[in-house]
Amino acid sequence: MANAGYDFVWTEMQHNTRSWNEAARMWATCPHAKAVPGVRVAYENEREIQHALDAGALVVVVPTVDTVEEAERARDWTYFPPLGRRSNGGGQAFGPGMWGGVPGGYRATINDNVVLIVMIETLEGLKNAAAIAKVPGVTAVFAASGDLGNFSGYAQGTPDYERAINIVHDAALGAGKRLCGPLAWRDRPDFTCFQASSETAHIIKGGAAELGPLANTQAPVEIGPLAGKN
Repeated sequence: MANAGYDFVWTEMQHNTRSWNEAARMWATCPHAKAVPGVRVAYENEREIQHALDAGALVVVVPTVDTVEEAERARDWTYFPPLGRRSNGGGQAFGPGMWGGVPGGYRATINDNVVLIVMIETLEGLKNAAAIAKVPGVTAVFAASGDLGNFSGYAQGTPDYERAINIVHDAALGAGKRLCGPLAWRDRPDFTCFQASSETAHIIKGGAAELGPLANTQAPVEIGPLAGKN
């Protein structure tokens, strides 16, 4: 996946049971692949974000950001001083196997290279979207297509739902920040960063593309536990 053509690989730590040790081992297997390590953390706190960054993440996605204070906390733990409050505690990101050998050194350059994406998913987040987007250090604002519907009760495609998306759109552009959304929105005006589908979905799509007309051409099973199943 890290060499499939993406800019970064979104490692899911909000809706997943994997540990930070497992995430770190994944990133260490391909530290110089075309796609850099990215992660969606569960919270905007010090423990979550510093675990991610010390393990080597260069893209941090923070979900359900409702207030300026939450966006500022995400910024504080993502960036070293003077912009933020990230502690210089070490980790594999600092080692020669990852970013320790970059020109100028990791500590001196990471603030210029890390990407912080905040997700607007709730009515409270919509209310504060313009102010959230203006927080220094926020790189991009993500219009969360599924959870904006989940939290607001507006069905996707309805006028109320589209107005919610427009609020995020205007907030991001008004602050001069990138506007993110699902890959299905890649043709929408002004969206310039995207979340693609899961690795399982990619494997299924890749297999189907490779097989083409040969996919699912075997005869139905007539005997045994799979009999009658497609």
